[in-house]
Amino acid sequence: MTSEMHTPILDKINDPEDLRKLPESALEPLAKELREFLLHWASRNSGHFAASLGTVELTIALHYIYNTPDDRLVWDVGHQAYVHKVLTGRRDQLQTIRKWHGLAPFPKRDESIYDTFGVGHSSTSISAALGMAIASEQTGHPRKVVAIIGDGGITAGLAFEALNHAGDLGNNLLVILNDNNMSISPNVGALSNRVAQILSGKLYTFVREKGKKALANMPPVWEIAKRAEEHIKGLIVPGTLFEELGFNYIGPIDGHHLPTLIETIRNIHNLDGPQFLHVITKKGKGYAPAEADPVKYHAVSRPFDPRTGMLAATKSGKQTYSNVFSQWVCDMARQDKRLVAITPAMREGSDLNRFEQEFPERYFDVAIAEQHSVTVAAGMACEGLKPVVAIYSTFLQRAYDQLIHDVVLQKLPVLFAIDRAGLVGSDGPTHNGSYDLSFMRCLPDLVIMAPSDENECRQMLYTGYMLDQPAAVRYPRGSGPGVPIEKNMQILPLGKAVIRRNGKRIAILAFGSMLQIAMEAGEHLDATVVNMRFVKPMDSDMVLRMAAEHELLVTVEENVVQGGAGSAINEIVSEYGVLTRVVNYGLPDRIIPHGSRDDMLRDAGLSKQGILSFIESKLAVSVYAHQLAEDGLTAGEFQVQ
Repeated sequence: MTSEMHTPILDKINDPEDLRKLPESALEPLAKELREFLLHWASRNSGHFAASLGTVELTIALHYIYNTPDDRLVWDVGHQAYVHKVLTGRRDQLQTIRKWHGLAPFPKRDESIYDTFGVGHSSTSISAALGMAIASEQTGHPRKVVAIIGDGGITAGLAFEALNHAGDLGNNLLVILNDNNMSISPNVGALSNRVAQILSGKLYTFVREKGKKALANMPPVWEIAKRAEEHIKGLIVPGTLFEELGFNYIGPIDGHHLPTLIETIRNIHNLDGPQFLHVITKKGKGYAPAEADPVKYHAVSRPFDPRTGMLAATKSGKQTYSNVFSQWVCDMARQDKRLVAITPAMREGSDLNRFEQEFPERYFDVAIAEQHSVTVAAGMACEGLKPVVAIYSTFLQRAYDQLIHDVVLQKLPVLFAIDRAGLVGSDGPTHNGSYDLSFMRCLPDLVIMAPSDENECRQMLYTGYMLDQPAAVRYPRGSGPGVPIEKNMQILPLGKAVIRRNGKRIAILAFGSMLQIAMEAGEHLDATVVNMRFVKPMDSDMVLRMAAEHELLVTVEENVVQGGAGSAINEIVSEYGVLTRVVNYGLPDRIIPHGSRDDMLRDAGLSKQGILSFIESKLAVSVYAHQLAEDGLTAGEFQVQ
């Protein structure tokens, strides 16, 4: 920790054992120090800030009562787990979080024995914790297991599948719902709204209004009645729901009142069977700007002034691909009233804020429910609407069956605007969009496009939207090369590539974001460079022409090589019996660690120098093989001699 930040209690805590030695009277001062530490750190770095501010007291209470790491704490997603990292020996490393070779952005099993389950996608905690509880019973180890779910994760189907199973089995398991009424965007959905439905019903309204008149002249009694009304929201519906699922429901309780938390969790610790603790917290607790705007401070992307909350100015004025999508979807919606936009709780990330404001009746945030987002789009398409599903590549993985069964098999005209394709940067491997070309390319009648710049992205979105079949446009995180964007939209010739540079001997076939570095490598090698644009349907004529005119074809993509766009080139060459050599370059067959996007691309070799080194190594192999052929030897015979 830097010398400018002195925290007398926190400085003495290197692991939860140190925390458990403290008297309870020291815990509230510790909570204050933790918030000061988080603010001091976050204002100089980037990371998930607001959610962690909201779980300070809860994290202290859990590590104080439970014998971690032998007892298991399973955090959902990990947005709320920064305090957990601080209290488990990683305080002085927090400044490295999300950076190259630094702490992982989420709990990670090989980073700490206190990180019991690797997370990043939401709603997995209850399933994982139940599995651990079952294993503890099977192996005769009497450990306690706790799942902490929040940030909207409880709205996902996976969470309810796990709750249903856990309630039926009856294992010793505590599920804590960290209820701050927020996911990343504000929570939506029936679970959040059910209480409002009850409280706005005729019977409740009638009783409430009559009660107001009767109690208006009795201020003390009226104050009690008002408080009772507030608690009804948490007491009536959630308790009934979770009790019906087989849990012993406790709550809701104030998640920022440490004495209550400590006493309640200590009592639950001694109970058998599935327990459900409902904790009410405030996202951004203790820092006024974050409390006022928890969405803005959910994940701070750059330093800010801790006194005012003002973020540092951005360095680039370029539009991001998400901005391009935002402009296009609004423009398209003005032209076509059938357009509806769907997002699984990623309004800000997918840049749909403006669309929601302009077309609120045509905007659908389905909460953290990726599977549902795809199937509800399919249902809309069946009835003549034109759905656009804005979804991250990594989250589309969760809806693969729905993509196949509900959209592709029925040939429904759903457009997928796939953001964060390729390497995403500081969120790391759990959020990389490394596999979408591989898992989509095998699906019949799905048109797949990969733009190389901002204008191409706009035109591809329009092209995909105008098709009467499923289509996907996958684009990377951040900004492109900064080309001018044409306001007019045009349909691109389906499945047609374009030559961007004519050269000799070598043809580089580039997909999407890789075109720029392919052009740089092409200049160095005097190679032909082709912007393939379409992954499916593939431009077979262009591939065969390049094969006929060049000695070596090199495919380059920001997707894993296995089954990716380059594999489609291989299939064309094989089908037509072409003898020209083809080599594929893309993401390597390993996990790329988190860091900046540039760090990750460099590590993966997706840079000008990386491509040059790869091509030059293949040329050396070609020369070696050619020499062997002239000598009438095989590679094996040459090695033996």
